[in-house]
Amino acid sequence: MRKKTQLIHGGIVGDEQTGAVSVPIYQVSTYKQEAVGKHKGFEYSRTGNPTRFALEELIKDLEGGVAGFAFGSGMAAITAVIMLFDAGDHVILTDDVYGGTYRVMTKVLNRFKIESTFVDTSNIENVKQAIKPNTKAVYIETPTNPLLKITDIAAVSKWAKDLGLLTIVDNTFSTPYWQNPIGLGADIVLHSATKYLGGHSDVVAGLVVVNNQKLAEDLHFVQNSTGGILGPQDSWLLMRGIKTLGVRMEEHEHNTIKIVSFLNNHPSVKKVYYPGLDTHPHHEIAKKQAQGFGGMVSFDVGSGEKADQLLEKVKYFTLAESLGAVESLISVPAKMTHASIPADRREELGITDGLIRISVGLEDAEDLIEDLKQALED
Repeated sequence: MRKKTQLIHGGIVGDEQTGAVSVPIYQVSTYKQEAVGKHKGFEYSRTGNPTRFALEELIKDLEGGVAGFAFGSGMAAITAVIMLFDAGDHVILTDDVYGGTYRVMTKVLNRFKIESTFVDTSNIENVKQAIKPNTKAVYIETPTNPLLKITDIAAVSKWAKDLGLLTIVDNTFSTPYWQNPIGLGADIVLHSATKYLGGHSDVVAGLVVVNNQKLAEDLHFVQNSTGGILGPQDSWLLMRGIKTLGVRMEEHEHNTIKIVSFLNNHPSVKKVYYPGLDTHPHHEIAKKQAQGFGGMVSFDVGSGEKADQLLEKVKYFTLAESLGAVESLISVPAKMTHASIPADRREELGITDGLIRISVGLEDAEDLIEDLKQALED
């Protein structure tokens, strides 16, 4: 089954009892049992809900895993995955990681004695040098947020597997339409499904897929115990969004390539970050492990003052956190999505005050380019 077909016919399709083409929204908390412990597969909706299960089966199929799990947000998904580890365990993470991931690892999960080290995983030697006797996993974000670095998933996964470590990949930017980390050797794949998978700025959700039954059992235990589940209404919205993921991702990229070309040739733009550029340091790796380069681009205009001026002028780019929606969004990571990262750390990573991140939407590309052109004028 090809990807676009799988987006529509993967997982559980429709409802056998009524013939409904769409999976029903099972707005229910509990289920009648024929006898103690004898039920039809569902007993309490924290443990399992038919609508959520249909979504979980869909993402499992799309990522090529053994089991899928739907959470109330991307951060709930990330937290549950890290809860697979014990006090004293150590995780190596991508340095240019989403600010919320950095925050939860350094401000919350560290309280439970889970250690973390952040390195530039685009260079596997950095990963190898960061290993400790208590290291249990490598957590990769690729492409990264917001500098769009690329990590070789297959190379890191092979190295980790040889040492008995888990490989976790945040696949939010690429989505399963462009990139399938489990097929490249990863053990766990996670998504902020709020973004491209939902695609319409109307749902907050997180998804996780694992590659073996033991991880599936362990993660289900964490999810059921801590309760960070996705509700049936949002599960249904997410399935609806996923049906059009293929056509949206292709159009996002089509628009982005045109905008990147414009930005790359504009005198007011100091640097453009996009893995689709052949000048990107990891362009060849991106080509090898993904089928597309995506709809995210970052560019530096030189200063926070110039960034603020651009934000004031744009008309079609909505100033907002998040990404991956049908409407184009714009943000300044240093002051928004990555504000939780200390200023000296941001400077070290290259997340400057003049760095602007755009999530290219489905508007006409020429309108978006004209909008950026007038906003970049002095």
